[in-house]
Amino acid sequence: MKTEDRSGWTPLPHSDEDLKHARSVPDTPQTRAETYRLAWDDEDFMTRRELRPVRLQLELLKPEMVLAERGIRSTVILFGGARIPEPGGEAWAAKNEVQKKNLEDNSRYYDEARKFARLCSEQSAKSRYREYVVVTGGGPGVMEAGNRGATDCGAPSIGLNIVLPHEQAPNLYVSPELCFNFHYFAIRKMHFMMRAKAVAVFPGGFGTMDELFEALTLIQTGRMERMPVILFGSTFWKRAIDLNFLAEQGTISPGDEELITFVDTAEDAWSHIAAFYEL
Repeated sequence: MKTEDRSGWTPLPHSDEDLKHARSVPDTPQTRAETYRLAWDDEDFMTRRELRPVRLQLELLKPEMVLAERGIRSTVILFGGARIPEPGGEAWAAKNEVQKKNLEDNSRYYDEARKFARLCSEQSAKSRYREYVVVTGGGPGVMEAGNRGATDCGAPSIGLNIVLPHEQAPNLYVSPELCFNFHYFAIRKMHFMMRAKAVAVFPGGFGTMDELFEALTLIQTGRMERMPVILFGSTFWKRAIDLNFLAEQGTISPGDEELITFVDTAEDAWSHIAAFYEL
């Protein structure tokens, strides 16, 4: 049955009649054989090394089709540390007292991410949640705060999860119908950037920096149009990375450091985006 949700999205029908017919045959040694199973319904076959190109294509297609069917045209990305707790919450990732204190101090960015996601979602509501939809990595910390901020105002939000040995399970605020899971980092990165209108980066570790520099490289090389790249926490980021130093050394071009805007509040971040796009 087709149903329409608050965004006006109507899912497209698809047929599973072949699968039903294939599973309703008599139980014989022949029909129980692995070779008899439909190729796309054979998990052992689909996970073979030789099928990697097919799996890559499927990981690209599945979220693309779902987001297109919902009419989602643009997103705002929230990147940031999975280890940053909610204010008053446990700094579960701390390995010593110094880390515990710093993670607890950085918990203010959880609140700023939540506020920022609310501001994005209020703008998104004007397009019936087709523009400026919040997207995160779907996990805990800053990612949870982003999805939670959208939920605060009844807006849908996207979670692009990835299979990892730790730290990565969907947070409870991702819209279930927009909660995706990836095996390949490369395809996940593509889905982050394909619809992005802005990138908001909160304090984080290697994963956060990986995504930040990926976005900067795409913009610097002209593979993506210029968009706001906003770093929350000027004190944190000006110590973590020094783009002026890179420019002085000649390893980036003069002016490349201006690809980034430093802010400390959700309101300043949204004001920058609104001014950039003349909203």
